[in-house]
Formats: sequence, structure tokens, C-alpha cells
Amino acid sequence: MAPTVPTFTAAQVRAAEAPLLAAGVPLMRRAAAGLAEVIGEQNPKRMLVLVGAGDNGGDALFAAADIAARGVRVDVLRTAERVHTEALRAATDAGARSILLADLDPTAYDVIVDGILGIGARGALRGAARDAVTALLPASAVVIAVDLPSGLDADTGAADAIVLTATTTVTFGAVKAGLTRGEGPRLSGRVVLVDIGLALDAADAVGEGTVAERRAG
Repeated sequence: MAPTVPTFTAAQVRAAEAPLLAAGVPLMRRAAAGLAEVIGEQNPKRMLVLVGAGDNGGDALFAAADIAARGVRVDVLRTAERVHTEALRAATDAGARSILLADLDPTAYDVIVDGILGIGARGALRGAARDAVTALLPASAVVIAVDLPSGLDADTGAADAIVLTATTTVTFGAVKAGLTRGEGPRLSGRVVLVDIGLALDAADAVGEGTVAERRAG
């Protein structure tokens, strides 16, 4: 039976992350390690990583570095000018290559990693992110969402029409309430919860949901 877990808002998760980040705990590296483990189980031959400006993009890029280092061909499509510099360098050094939206072939990949938006984002995808996701909607690849599908509200589960439906969502620290509400269950697919060491009290939860499995980060 799928385990039942408490769910939390984006603000609660951020508050739990803050003291760990201030203490220098490598939360992004923990998240990326868990993400890479799930990606690796798909045995990708060619992988596309969609990267936004936030921490989700950093998680995706560090995981991409791990996968590229295994000899997998990894393409990185940046949907924002600013991305996590250290993580991008790690991915590039491991063999990942950057591509432009004009170079995107939606049929070329067996795994797509959605690292565009995180829990701080609200509203519809815009600009290059929207264009990339629109182009990829017909793709038959396995889609792995980083923390939550980009364009899904982390608290309410509201979503725009343009969201890349995930096969698996790898969420970090806690299940966000939006994964279990509104459009969340339809868009998130199989949810894997990776423990990254957040101290969240179940008594403060805003609801509960089920996950396919829980893993240590």
C-alpha cells in the first residue's frame, strides 16, 4: 500500500529549509542525488533537461552532471538567461551540452527532466519556457518533474493548460499540498518523496496524500 504522508505549503517548506541553508547544509546536492537516482532507474539513452532560473534548475543540472558522467547523452535547454552557475558548470564538465530552442527535436529523447519552475513560482509558464513545453507536449518520453511539474501551483494545485504532465515527480523534503489538490494528481504522476533533512512537524500539515515511495536523500 502506498504510504500516506503529511502535506505542506511552499512557505512551510521554505521556512524549514532556511536554517539548514544558513548552516551550509548542501540541500541542493542532496536533492540532486535523489533525483539522479530516480532518473538513472530509467536507463536513459538520451536525456533533455529543461532548466529555469531557480533552485529547481540547479537540482536538475547537478543531477544531469551525474547522469552525463555515466556516458548518457544529455542536452540542456535553458529557459532563462540566469541559471545556477556552479550546477551548469558541473553538468557541462561532465559532458552535457547546451542547446537552443531552435535546435529542439521533441522526438529525440527518451527522458525529459522538467526543472523550469519551483515552489516559489506562481502562474502560467511564459516566454521560452512556455514555447519549449508547448513543443514537447506531443513527445512520448518519460517526463520526470523536479519537485513539482512546472506551472502547477505548489499550494492549490491550480495549473495552466500548458504543463508538461509528469510520469514521475521527485519531490524534496515534503510533499507539497498542490501535488494532492486540484490538477496535482493528474499532472504529477508517480510521486517519489526524497528526504533531505527538513524538520517539519506533521501537526502543522495542511493535509495528507500518498506517495509511491519515500527515499533517503
